[in-house]
Amino acid sequence: MSDQNDKRYAVGIDLGTTNSVVAWTDLEKCDRDLAPVEPMGIPQLIAPGEVEERRQLPSFLYLPHPDELRPEDRVLPWRENVEHIVGVLARELGSKTPIRLVSSAKSWLCHAGVNPKEAFLPIEAPEEVPRVSPYQASLEYLQHMRDAWNHLHPDAPLEEQHLVLTVPASFDPAARELTAEAAREAGLAQAVLLEEPQAALYSWIQLSEGQWREKVHVGDIILVVDVGGGTTDLSLIAVTEEDGNLQLERVAVGDHILLGGDNMDLALAYVVKMKLEQEGKRLDPWQIHALTHGCREAKEKLLADPELQAVPVVVPSRGSKLIGGTLRTELTREEVQRTLIDGFFPIVSIDEKPVSRPRTGLTTLGLPYAQDARITVHLAHFLTRQVGAVDELKDVSVPEGARFIHPSAILLNGGVFKADILAQRVLEAVNHWLQTDGAPEARLLEGADLDLAVARGAAYYSYVRLGGGVRIRGGTAATYYVGVESAMPAVPGFPPPIRLLCVAPFGMEEGTEAPLPPYEFGLVVGEPVRFRFFASTVRRDDPVGALIDQWSEDEIQELAEIEITLPPENRKPGEVVPVNLVATYTEVGTLRLEAVAKDTGERWKIEFDVRGQELPAQPQAPESPVSEAVIAEAVEETPPAESESEETAAETPAEETPAGAAPPREETAEEREERERKAGFWPFKK
Repeated sequence: MSDQNDKRYAVGIDLGTTNSVVAWTDLEKCDRDLAPVEPMGIPQLIAPGEVEERRQLPSFLYLPHPDELRPEDRVLPWRENVEHIVGVLARELGSKTPIRLVSSAKSWLCHAGVNPKEAFLPIEAPEEVPRVSPYQASLEYLQHMRDAWNHLHPDAPLEEQHLVLTVPASFDPAARELTAEAAREAGLAQAVLLEEPQAALYSWIQLSEGQWREKVHVGDIILVVDVGGGTTDLSLIAVTEEDGNLQLERVAVGDHILLGGDNMDLALAYVVKMKLEQEGKRLDPWQIHALTHGCREAKEKLLADPELQAVPVVVPSRGSKLIGGTLRTELTREEVQRTLIDGFFPIVSIDEKPVSRPRTGLTTLGLPYAQDARITVHLAHFLTRQVGAVDELKDVSVPEGARFIHPSAILLNGGVFKADILAQRVLEAVNHWLQTDGAPEARLLEGADLDLAVARGAAYYSYVRLGGGVRIRGGTAATYYVGVESAMPAVPGFPPPIRLLCVAPFGMEEGTEAPLPPYEFGLVVGEPVRFRFFASTVRRDDPVGALIDQWSEDEIQELAEIEITLPPENRKPGEVVPVNLVATYTEVGTLRLEAVAKDTGERWKIEFDVRGQELPAQPQAPESPVSEAVIAEAVEETPPAESESEETAAETPAEETPAGAAPPREETAEEREERERKAGFWPFKK
């Protein structure tokens, strides 16, 4: 690995849900705010045996049948006979055979109900089709872009350049860690993570060539609306002043909203499906998949070319009665605009909240898409929840009595906003709300590169980290908590209430460690222990160690569980080790939780990616306090451990010994001593 000063390029990668992009800047040509950033043409298969450079690498992985492509059809400039197809050709083949196509891998990384390293994609593929995990698909996209860069820059391998990789601002710690892990496995261990809305703003700053300071002012609140292929990402960035210089600070991010281009493509597919059915043509479920891909391509063409009024859509068919074996129709500009405006960007009240319906008990495995497709409703809810986001800033304020935070500028990102009618619709909605609150209208920040902004901004940030240009302050985008089961007598039919212990405050800066909370946990050597894990994007004032008794469903959300197993090295199995939990926000941009032994200072990493089952909608006590590691809370009035054991035993009916079975053996003195030691830590002590 070369020395920092020997690295010539600052590179940014947008690992997108629908498309991935690489951008770069030559550090020798950068000067202060000026850093010329260029997108890289990514060599990829666009047809069997045909390679071409494209600025976007479609984030699709195709798993071809062994006899589907000849070896010479699978050749890339750096590899022959590739096993899986990535990019344009993957998307094209998948539109005809969707059961072999992996898509939306990025969205699965943040799905709490699955293990992202388990091979289950494509979801609806028959048994004979191989499967890959969301993690593996993401890794293959990164490997393709790495190999493409190294092919084009043989004297400057990507592994030896400054590198920034983007993630949604709403990604939870587990998804961020998985992304960083995939980068490490691809040989890109130096990659630093950046939130996509921040990357979009960095791109706008870079494209202004130093003129951005004339377009924003102290006191501005910039709303970034990033509608990508899989998510709608919302952020607020405040403009402040320090020593006479403008400063930017990210003050809020939205929840993880699985709503974006994928949903729009499916909506358009159903519009076309209705047209075909009116003509007497019925579609099978597999044809809906193919139709969705066709509508995505048609939508992108219509949004990119304002002169285009309609695009043909072809749906493959197995029927022999149809000429050419296909169904032919078209998608019009008017259908696209009507579907997207009415379905996704209606004008609503600022007080309206997203519709949420209970999910049925039996569901098929799939992504947990937002139940309300109206992006403007999610935007209104975000602005309402974040009304206090700038309370601690001296240069930025919200009028007393305001119902929501008042953005003064809006930056849009995502290819969907190539349609000016949609960009204007967002501005119209926000200004409608501002008008009802008696606030000045917001303005659009023009000049954004909607398709390439995230990668361009990541490359610019890679340069900014070296000391050039302006840096957006931010830190952790949420406050994080572990669940603590309250030590109360059992009440039939009611789970013990949960309290939340704050372990990581809002806004932790990169490279900093939170102080140890004044609470101890007892962890048993060799036994996995799970903690329930929570986050809040609106509670900014909870310090480390704070215990939260009451909160609203809208304030705090439950994430996937976290887990730790203390290794048996240098300790006896079954030994109880008193520990504190400590949080660090790494230079890479990930949250790291560790258990720190009170006596020796030893540290053990707590794993985030404990996935595989759906989380409860509301916090409930786990079935087993020890195995699920919701640790009972100690209070001054708590009786001694022996009394607790006796009380618990009295409440629990004794198990009958089956006929013919040996009676339970008597507990030894050593076992009793070990049990009492454990009881001293369940509950934990201050």
